[in-house]
Amino acid sequence: MWGGVIAVLGTLLGSVTAYVLQQRTARTDRADVRRHEERRDRIAAVMALVAALADHRRAMWVREDLRLSGATEADYQAARAASHNTHSALTAPLTTLAILAPELAGVAQGAADATYALRNSENRELLDFYREAAIEAADNLVRAAATA
Repeated sequence: MWGGVIAVLGTLLGSVTAYVLQQRTARTDRADVRRHEERRDRIAAVMALVAALADHRRAMWVREDLRLSGATEADYQAARAASHNTHSALTAPLTTLAILAPELAGVAQGAADATYALRNSENRELLDFYREAAIEAADNLVRAAATA
C-alpha cells in the first residue's frame, strides 16, 4: 500500500514540477517576444523620425535657398507650403519616439530644433552651416538610439 501512495505522490509531484517549469518557460518566452516587439517598435519610430527630419531639412533648405536667392514670390510660397507640410509630418514620429523611448526624447527634440534652425538664415553660409548641424544632430539621434 505504501508503495502505491509513494507512486501517486511521485506522479503528482512530477506533474506539478512539469507544470511549473512549463509556465516559467512560457512566461520567459512571452517576455522575450515583448522585448523583441518593443525593440522593433523603437527602431521603427527612430527610422520614421529620421526620415521626417531629412524631409523637413531638405524642404527648409530649398525654402531658405529660394528666399536668399531672390526667387519669385510664387516659388517661395510653394516651398514654404511644402516646408509646413514636412514640419507637420515631424509631430507624429517625434511624439511616438518620446512615448516609446523617453530616454531619447531630448536627443530627438534637439535634432528637430537643429532642423528648425534653418529658418530665416541670414546668408547662404549660415544656411549651409545649419544644414550640416541638423545632419549631425540627426546622426547623434541614431547613435543614441543604437546604444539605448
